[in-house]
Amino acid sequence: MSGGVDSAVAALLLKRQGYQVTGVFMKNWEETNENGICTAEQDWRDVQSVCDCIGIPYYSVNFTKEYEQRVFSLFLDEYKKGRTPNPDVLCNREIKFKAFFDYAFLLGADKIATGHFVNTDEEGHLLRGVDKNKDQSYFLYMVKAEKLKQTLFPVGDLTKREVRKIAEENKLPVSHKKDSTGICFIGERNFKNFLQGFLPAQKGEMVSTDGETLGTHDGLMYYTLGQRKGLGIGGHGDGRPWFVVEKDLKNNRLIVAQGDDHEQLYSASALLEDMTWVKNAPAKDGEPIKLTAKFRYRQSDQGVTLITQGTKAKVLFDAPQRAITPGQSAVFYHGDICLGGGIIQSKE
Repeated sequence: MSGGVDSAVAALLLKRQGYQVTGVFMKNWEETNENGICTAEQDWRDVQSVCDCIGIPYYSVNFTKEYEQRVFSLFLDEYKKGRTPNPDVLCNREIKFKAFFDYAFLLGADKIATGHFVNTDEEGHLLRGVDKNKDQSYFLYMVKAEKLKQTLFPVGDLTKREVRKIAEENKLPVSHKKDSTGICFIGERNFKNFLQGFLPAQKGEMVSTDGETLGTHDGLMYYTLGQRKGLGIGGHGDGRPWFVVEKDLKNNRLIVAQGDDHEQLYSASALLEDMTWVKNAPAKDGEPIKLTAKFRYRQSDQGVTLITQGTKAKVLFDAPQRAITPGQSAVFYHGDICLGGGIIQSKE
């Protein structure tokens, strides 16, 4: 239980269904916010209040060491390489479905449950949640079928509005609590300030695709492909907005282009690494297969052709894709089944 409304309603529904439910709160990060408040402590108090309201026992477990070693260190490594990682995907695999999973069964659990907006079946398929706007299968593609078979997703058949309504009707203390957004260990803090505390920044030139120097960037790690805001070069060119199209790590230069229709913002294919499948690969190595894919959370399904080769793959887009970003995940679907995915290595 996170202290949020989704896991609170999940616990309530399970108790109603006759399960013996125990709430477990994971503390994954040891730090206060900009106001000196430890948000984990407030979340833990919310979990206690919810569990008391529902009438179930609860525990708190500290996974900060595991999180730092298995998630945060890789997060920093990716930024050092000039990529834009997605720590939530790793957190699900390494913490929720490894550290917490093992802990739960050590306590004698028969199953675990979470407040994710996804579904599964007896065969261990990962299925989209009913609420297409909140579906979180994109973040769970690294979780294997064997673990999904031992997991319940009580809110997967509900919309977010229905979850809020259930919480309100049952007077759960978190019924109106704001949803958490962004990277979990950063929260509402300024991302740039946060990253500065861990990685030294090196300023460099911001140049156009034609080689014209337009300004200075604050450090390549602070920018992502397709970014428009915060470039500070609005007075240059023909008045159209500027976008990040490339990071030149060798020369520490940020390459920008003008206009959201610039050809360098778009690509026809991408190379992937660290391919992982919930069950089995959808096709043999070297054999093209037509699927749909998402290259960022909440993106609409994109038609693609996938060709795998072991843990690597090439994905060809039916239509040019904008701002394909190394370090992010490409996640593949067949209908409502989330098959798996990989990390974007480069665009082509």
